[in-house]
Amino acid sequence: MMRRKLVKKENVKGGEGTALFDYLLEDKQLQGMCGMYAKVTLPPGSSIGYHTHEGDSESYYILSGQGTYINNNKEEMEIFPNDVTFTADGEGHSIINTGTEKLVFIAMIINSEKKETAE
Repeated sequence: MMRRKLVKKENVKGGEGTALFDYLLEDKQLQGMCGMYAKVTLPPGSSIGYHTHEGDSESYYILSGQGTYINNNKEEMEIFPNDVTFTADGEGHSIINTGTEKLVFIAMIINSEKKETAE
């Protein structure tokens, strides 16, 4: 069992409101292969702004709530529990909580190449 790091962030990637990041693994455990593995909570109206991934890809697994996911082609898709999104290296995305409850999802960033980690 390890102590997880909880971080509240404002206006993530130029988005609106707040996001709570519950980091499930530390950098050492990710071994340079993943940039992040976290449970993310967005209150109603909050978002992660549109951003492009360079040198990595990102996937979301929706646990609860509902929202809108905007993909690389700027297509908007409604998302619900058990949906999975994937943004490849060189593509972009954003996510918005459009519901009335918290939007909770697992976010995993996979590095295209192994990166050095701090010991």
